[in-house]
Amino acid sequence: MSVVRSHAYSVDPADLEEFLARRASLIGTIREAHPGLTKTLLVELDDGTYSDTWHWESGAQMGAALAALPAFPEAPLTMALTRDATARDGRVVDER
Repeated sequence: MSVVRSHAYSVDPADLEEFLARRASLIGTIREAHPGLTKTLLVELDDGTYSDTWHWESGAQMGAALAALPAFPEAPLTMALTRDATARDGRVVDER
């Protein structure tokens, strides 16, 4: 069963273009090392914050990527442009 990691955070509008470039680089690097990352979705919410959901084929694949995260220099560079970041994990129970 697939799993997701959902992030919520703010990005200063002046940093958005750089953030998107860094996020794209991070996603590409993670996918090279951990192909279980099947989909990412970044949504700007009405209040100006962002919801960023990463879909994984399995919990084991997500766990392996999270454990390896310190080896990806793009991760802290990307997250340095966010504020008030939170993360939650979940399991997909229905998708249509």
